[in-house]
Amino acid sequence: MSQNGFDNGGISGVCKWAQLPDEVEFVLSVLERLAKRYGHRQALMGIEIINEPNTTTSWPMMNVTERYKAVDPELAEGTGPIAFDWLKDFYVTAYHRLRDADKGALPTDKAVVFHDGFDIEQWKDFMRGSDGRLAPEFENVVLDTHQYLMTAEMMGCPQTVEGYDDFVRNTYAPMIAEMSEYFPVIVGEWCLFNSVGCGVDTHGGQSVLNGEEGAQAETLTAEQKRSLYQGVAESQLAAWSKGSGFYYWNYKLLTGTMVGVAVTDAALHEKTADFDFFDYEADETKPVD
Repeated sequence: MSQNGFDNGGISGVCKWAQLPDEVEFVLSVLERLAKRYGHRQALMGIEIINEPNTTTSWPMMNVTERYKAVDPELAEGTGPIAFDWLKDFYVTAYHRLRDADKGALPTDKAVVFHDGFDIEQWKDFMRGSDGRLAPEFENVVLDTHQYLMTAEMMGCPQTVEGYDDFVRNTYAPMIAEMSEYFPVIVGEWCLFNSVGCGVDTHGGQSVLNGEEGAQAETLTAEQKRSLYQGVAESQLAAWSKGSGFYYWNYKLLTGTMVGVAVTDAALHEKTADFDFFDYEADETKPVD
């Protein structure tokens, strides 16, 4: 019954999972089985509890019932956001079920990752002990936040190169730095997508998939696009490097082909990655449908 109602959340336009105890329990049982099956694999960094729960903070901005029309309106009745108090309790339960020797048995060298529900400020007092530090019962917990320029646009960021750069440097960067004092922070999703590159206001990343037509013609030259994307890449990489890792979202919807790059300081050495930017040139002899 979906944790967010997004088109990638299981059932578009429906967000009722948290209201259904049997569904919640099913998710917990799946996490246990994943931990038992893969928990001792050397390649495993950790397990994230659930992806992008749509909370009371994000619900008005995401406008799920209008942006993601339900195929079955009757099924969507009762759809609504997830409260943070409920979500925090669920995360604590999930953590213990994953670590429990008789249930998930996930070793403490594997991280338990939780998503911020699109409000990173909510988690400063989460899992804290009386001294303000992470409580002893919790080990190797990582905070995941997904940050996109299209979300910045929804928050009022000007749709200009200068606007993007200013927002990333003065909003995203200090936010990641501050929250890293509470948990290791990974930016689990980010990309170069923005409305300027599309040549049209996408109203927060909407596409033909949910009724938003794209630009009728290119508004930027190839060189202008390259400069735009390299600029927003540089400022974002600098911001994300204030945390413990980041993953580039490289699934193509509205932009040209991109190269995915994932960097995670899994061992928490507090080292950052330096990139030499590269050029991507299409092979014109091998056109893509």
